Amino acid sequence: MKGLNIEIYADGAVVSDMVAAKNQGIVTGFTTNPTLMKRAGITDYVAFAKETLSEVDGAPISFEVFADDFQTMKLEAEKIAKLGPNVFVKIPITNTKGESSVPLIKSLSEENISINVTAILTIEQVKEVLEAFKPGTENIVSVFAGRVADTGVDPTKLMKESVRLVAEKGNAKLLWASSREVLNIIQADQLGVDIITVTSPILNKLDMLGMDAKELSLDTVIGFNEDIKDLGFSIL
Repeated sequence: MKGLNIEIYADGAVVSDMVAAKNQGIVTGFTTNPTLMKRAGITDYVAFAKETLSEVDGAPISFEVFADDFQTMKLEAEKIAKLGPNVFVKIPITNTKGESSVPLIKSLSEENISINVTAILTIEQVKEVLEAFKPGTENIVSVFAGRVADTGVDPTKLMKESVRLVAEKGNAKLLWASSREVLNIIQADQLGVDIITVTSPILNKLDMLGMDAKELSLDTVIGFNEDIKDLGFSIL
């Protein structure tokens, strides 16, 4: 990934995929979430977290709370934080009732817990979260640019303003979340975003970065031809 300043984190819950991503030498951190854990068939959260920590060799990794009420979230966050010094506790910006998590984030930050605030989609949420962090703590602000794009809105304006706000505060890193394609890495890097999370399918496409268009065209046709042979169809 020559010429890029952005950090790339692998997003997933399959430990073997995390190890493979680490071994590529491109990924510098990891994130997980309940949806990815469900897909991966995880049945023991703590066991999964401990196994993952043993494989990532001290790289930053985020584990999310499961509760929907803030009192239980706090207890879960404190337990997760104790798993290791490289752990960031993921806290959703609201609960399912739409109640703000900012007071909880402020309380946890006062305990010097590293926090990754997730599911952020507005600039107002970015501002509120940055104000909640205790000075001198390490935190991540995860803005779901991909989900913004899913609504038909270009997320780059939101990300550009978030870059400015995060730089002014200096108490967090900005993360481009829910990336959809390799292009998002380039976009995020050009805007000055600190981190981008990518899933295994995107990681597997990184060898196409900067590929000549004519070469890619030929490669595409070859792929079609291989599939035609596998189908065994005949038109004439």
